Amino acid sequence: MQSENRIFDDISRLINGAAGTIAGVSREFESNARERAREWIGGLDFVSREEFEAVKAMAAQAREQVAALEARLAALEGKPAAAASRAKPKAAPKKG
Repeated sequence: MQSENRIFDDISRLINGAAGTIAGVSREFESNARERAREWIGGLDFVSREEFEAVKAMAAQAREQVAALEARLAALEGKPAAAASRAKPKAAPKKG
């Protein structure tokens, strides 16, 4: 009876060792896969969230400046600001 318990003990140690090894291999595989993905994505022309937000803020400032300059130009030309922003430039006459 004691020999059967010893066999079961050996089998359980073997299974526990294999499970630990498999867990270690899977952690290493996941780590390597993440590193490869970072390298691959790093080689592409992606921007970080911070860079994106900075450009977005600069674009909003630029739009505000354009609106202010349009209003100033309309005031200098003596036109109402709303009409100046809707006005389209006149097309050049066609030569025919």
